[in-house]
Amino acid sequence: MGFSILIVDDEPDIADLFRQRFRREVRQGRYVLHFAASGEEGLRRVVELGPELIVILSDINMPGMDGLTLLREIKQRRPELPVLMVTASATTSACAKQNNSAPPPFCQSPSILSG
Repeated sequence: MGFSILIVDDEPDIADLFRQRFRREVRQGRYVLHFAASGEEGLRRVVELGPELIVILSDINMPGMDGLTLLREIKQRRPELPVLMVTASATTSACAKQNNSAPPPFCQSPSILSG
């Protein structure tokens, strides 16, 4: 069984993009992709998936619990779990300003899905 990756994004098309990008790794059993459509659902999935979960990729801008709030909640529960913020619009300085701290690791969504 592969490592579990959780992708949290409110855009329905994102799941298909990740499935397409990582189809070979999923077929080979290297990764198991899990999806959540909101920050709240993402937090529930972190608990459900337990130690098999090795990384979370989360959008920043979502209705309800946004990605930065999700990041804080996850770090309280599982401080060792890497969380990568994936966004099409934010900059590191914008993330730092919203978070009142150093910016979380992030990349723009087209770059993570390319190549």
